[in-house]
Amino acid sequence: MNESIRKIVSEFKGEGRDKLIPVLQKVQNEVGYISKEAVVEIGSVLNLPASKIYGVATFYNQFRFEPKGRYHIMVCRGTACHVKGSADTLEAIERELGIKAGKTTKDGLFSIEVVACLGACGLAPLICVNDEFFANVTRERASEIIKSYRKRDSEA
Repeated sequence: MNESIRKIVSEFKGEGRDKLIPVLQKVQNEVGYISKEAVVEIGSVLNLPASKIYGVATFYNQFRFEPKGRYHIMVCRGTACHVKGSADTLEAIERELGIKAGKTTKDGLFSIEVVACLGACGLAPLICVNDEFFANVTRERASEIIKSYRKRDSEA
């Protein structure tokens, strides 16, 4: 992985600190997350301390510091989903998986991300697992969805 990070970051050699966000975006798009190794490499190329890089990366919700799970669950927390109970849905998913939003299960199977809106307000509360959308997700339905993905994974 270090080689792929080095290759990405080297494209920005000689650039200034104004390229920090594009570098972070490109690393995350290619590698899937911002690793400690990436922070060090970015710092050396852009001549920035790790604290500055972490400060910028933690300010923006788009960046993550852990790899996504094989099944990445996005929970919509937009207004319509909120009104229809997405907080309960999120809590049920976190309890079922034993992790909080923004984290990945130890086995690397699941990760949870809270998003502002998935753009299907009439289907609230809504979750998306990879590219598959699920509408009207209650606590019980959330548990069933996760169990179905576990089963799918064990059969693969």
